[in-house]
Amino acid sequence: MEGPATREFELSLSDGASDDDMPMTLPTDSSRSGSIRKGCDPFAQTQRSKLQHRRARINQQINKEMRMRAGAENLFRATTNNKVKETVALELSFVNSNLQLLKEELEELNSNMEVYQTDSDAISVPMIPLGLKETKEVDFTVPIQDFICEHYGEDSSLYDKEIKELIELRQAMRTPSRNQAGLELLMEYYNQLYYLDQRFFSSHKNLGVHFHWYDSLTGVPSSQRALAFEKGSVLFNIGALHTQIGARQDRSGTAGIDKAIDAFQRAAGAFNYLKENFSNAPSLDMSALSLSMLVRLMVAQVQECVFERITITTQDAKFTSQLQLAQEAAQVSDVYSLVHQTMTQPLMKDYVPFSWASMVQVKSEHFRALSHYYAAAALFDHSSSSDGEECEKEADKAFPEFYVNIASGQTLSQILQDPEKRRKLGKAHLRRAVIRHEEAMRVHSLCKILRKMDILQDVLCQTHKRSLEKYLELDREDDFDETAEAPEIQAHTQQKPDISPPGFSTVQVTDIFQRLGPLSVFCARARWGPARVICLQKREGGMGLTLRGDSPVLVAGVVPGGCAEPSCCGQFLVFLY
Repeated sequence: MEGPATREFELSLSDGASDDDMPMTLPTDSSRSGSIRKGCDPFAQTQRSKLQHRRARINQQINKEMRMRAGAENLFRATTNNKVKETVALELSFVNSNLQLLKEELEELNSNMEVYQTDSDAISVPMIPLGLKETKEVDFTVPIQDFICEHYGEDSSLYDKEIKELIELRQAMRTPSRNQAGLELLMEYYNQLYYLDQRFFSSHKNLGVHFHWYDSLTGVPSSQRALAFEKGSVLFNIGALHTQIGARQDRSGTAGIDKAIDAFQRAAGAFNYLKENFSNAPSLDMSALSLSMLVRLMVAQVQECVFERITITTQDAKFTSQLQLAQEAAQVSDVYSLVHQTMTQPLMKDYVPFSWASMVQVKSEHFRALSHYYAAAALFDHSSSSDGEECEKEADKAFPEFYVNIASGQTLSQILQDPEKRRKLGKAHLRRAVIRHEEAMRVHSLCKILRKMDILQDVLCQTHKRSLEKYLELDREDDFDETAEAPEIQAHTQQKPDISPPGFSTVQVTDIFQRLGPLSVFCARARWGPARVICLQKREGGMGLTLRGDSPVLVAGVVPGGCAEPSCCGQFLVFLY
């Protein structure tokens, strides 16, 4: 039976880890408009926000159906009346049917990639973004007020403003805008959770606040009191928002490609940090296996962007340039093939949307076809130089590691110098390219979601047509020799993806509850008793106190013969009257 997770989500990291790779502007009070924080768009009617709102509604319905199913199952186990059992069994079948329909609707929403793509007219292969985890509202008011009264011995009504600010910050981070300001908002709340943990969450007493989050892909709810669960979910959304920012970039130019590369690398860094530092995830989207899959997916999309940038910057049709494109395309194909293997593992197969697995497989076949096409283009465009030595040098430089293996009995230099051998090898590559293109189109046709993506179909059709036309040009009527099998191309890249860890220190925040006092003293770990008022009359030898520290000072010792009692030792001096 699926239900809200009850296992505690553990945290095994030192909070406040930093990275200075990405500079960010600091959020200030002046950046807010009324009650709406900068980086928050709760009323923005964009396609993305409408999709997120529909996802939130479905998550709530799934939660309701799961509660009904849990109650019906308890009744079925408890009752001994056969008539009641039959009625409950019928009700369970209806609930399970509704749950299946809701999960299918949610999967279709999660498969909707087009709303996250760029509005540019340029034709480029769509990227796979990740939707944000949804969460319920949390009211910190009563739990924090009670903790301030009991633990710190202060009037909790004096901190109503701070509590309200915390609630507004959490409410705002539920709907971040898809830009840098939205990332800063999520990071601000994440950093603020460090202070909240130190102030109000102690090992011997729980604050009593429940954090409810929904699985980003299935909508299954999870509820825990551990603040680490809240932190992990926010960090997951930071990575998810990076994927949306990367997917929306216009990749028709190098500037947009570089932004997409940076976004996907930071998404990979967030998911990788979550995988390495958090354990016992209550939801499948934050499990180690799922996060490993997401990291690999982001790395593959970075590799795809690298290929696109090299394609744009390589304007010439030089032999070595075409070979480089072929190896880059083979590298993209290999990393997507690895992602597809991860997605088809037993636990992931029924979890990952079918459209994701189909898209990854389509890309693997598509880029493998491109690698053979560019290899053929290099062979056809290569012409033997009048200077045989120079031709040999070019072959020796470009070819030694181009193929995984090659048939014995002939060298690559001999192939390059023989036009007929080059034609036959190029034709073999084109044949492989056409076969791979057709396989990509076949896999594409099997997925209903992908069939709706016109831009993806245009890319597949155009590249297939290009390879097929080139192949037909070489197909002679008197060519009775069977086309040889083209050797496998060795994958290689000029730029390996860099997983960028989250830059926590780039967004500086101020402790909302700083009026409680210095964090090193006024924290949840400290044992505080009721405040006492002590009257001391100064004598000739002074107060007789040895003080240490600052704001507040610690009574480190009592001088014998002074006006202070020995019991004052070890106490903090908070106010002087």
